Amino acid sequence: MYDYHDLTAGIGGAAPTRSPLTLRLWLAGFGLVFCTGAAVLFFIADHVVFGTVLAVLAVIAAVDLMWIAHRKRRGEPG
Repeated sequence: MYDYHDLTAGIGGAAPTRSPLTLRLWLAGFGLVFCTGAAVLFFIADHVVFGTVLAVLAVIAAVDLMWIAHRKRRGEPG
């Protein structure tokens, strides 16, 4: 999957790019843990709006985490 996303990679002396999937995987994992924990604390403290927003962000982080893991299993570098 090297140079998969950039059809013009290598033209004009530019080096081919690589996706930082591992960093994105760690950041999505941190976002999932943080948003889940914070949502639980907000729900316990009876702040439903903030808890709901953080729960939605946790779901988005979980979907992103699964998509990144899928791309890494597919063999993309990074």
